Amino acid sequence: MDPWLIWLFLAAALAVAEILTLTAALGMLSAAALFTAGAAAVGLPLPFQFVVFAVVATVSVVFVRPVAVRHLQRPPRERFGVEALVGRAAYVVSEVTGVGGRVRIDGEEWTARAYDASLVIPPGAAVDVIEISGATALVYPRD
Repeated sequence: MDPWLIWLFLAAALAVAEILTLTAALGMLSAAALFTAGAAAVGLPLPFQFVVFAVVATVSVVFVRPVAVRHLQRPPRERFGVEALVGRAAYVVSEVTGVGGRVRIDGEEWTARAYDASLVIPPGAAVDVIEISGATALVYPRD
């Protein structure tokens, strides 16, 4: 069997292993094996093929992998719209019960219900927005 074909099989096996593990390192080694398959196809002797593999693997793992890992570990995305209201403080405008009421969140007035249906929250009380359901804020009193 030709050496370039062996390197190609190795590159494919490493690529499959990368897909299954998502470590980024195996993908870099797969790329190194692919480069080495090209070098072997050109007719480079076996010792130089190992040098090509070692150099490409080292360069890709040392320089490319940190960039890939950094992109995989992005900070959580910003919340927009009603998602951004969850966790915010609100103030009760009219009594909030399990059935209804009104609260002010960041200067806007919202219909509200108590997160716990047995609660009655008086006007002026500070509450936390637990969830937004449609156009209704589900709130819970602050301690």
